[in-house]
Amino acid sequence: MATIFSSPPPIFSSSSTATTTTTTTTISKPLISFKHQHPLLSTTLTAATAAAIATILTTSPPSIAAESSPSPPYNLYYGTAASASNYGGYGGNSNKKDSAEYIYDVPEGWKERLISKVEKGTNGTDSEFYNPKKKTEKEYLTYLSGFRQLAPKDAVLNNLALSDVNLQDIIGTADNVSSEEVRDEKGQVYYVYEIDGVGYHSLISVTCANNKLYAHFVNAPTPEWNRDKDVLTHVHKSFKTVG
Repeated sequence: MATIFSSPPPIFSSSSTATTTTTTTTISKPLISFKHQHPLLSTTLTAATAAAIATILTTSPPSIAAESSPSPPYNLYYGTAASASNYGGYGGNSNKKDSAEYIYDVPEGWKERLISKVEKGTNGTDSEFYNPKKKTEKEYLTYLSGFRQLAPKDAVLNNLALSDVNLQDIIGTADNVSSEEVRDEKGQVYYVYEIDGVGYHSLISVTCANNKLYAHFVNAPTPEWNRDKDVLTHVHKSFKTVG
């Protein structure tokens, strides 16, 4: 460990040789002489120093909280995962909460993209919201019927990519793909994926319930991910099945 304060040079020094016992004592001269210090200059410096200290003590430090942009409020979305043949209401169904199969948070100000029956029937997209300032920053959910339990993590991700061209591109150019298995308070298993692609970032949560496989996606270009990371992570973690 480095010494913070070094020992000052000794004021008294002794020197001796092997052939004599004579000791020579030398008194060092002061490095700074205060003999001719001007009293007015000393008073001025003292006053200036006191003023500077007073300024430091009375100046409030910048608020870190004030510099951080607050997280937007969120709206809770209730998804029904209705089949294409029964698909009809777009956001105006008063019974949607009662018949919901899953929920997730949507940042205030994001817009809902209406899903067509054809799209719903082909790739299972059930709901989607996007940032109107950057439409490629979005969250959406897809589902597939006939799944009672999750397959191995790698197999699930590969199967999801088969029906999602954008996901294929993100995975194909990814610098890193991580996955983990988590359980909620009820013991339900969720696969959680994070894909750090070239120019794009994706968070995915997958689970099985109600004899269906649900996959919730949060995608954003890298600049938006860096800016809205906390918001997007919150949205990702808010997804869960209900009922």
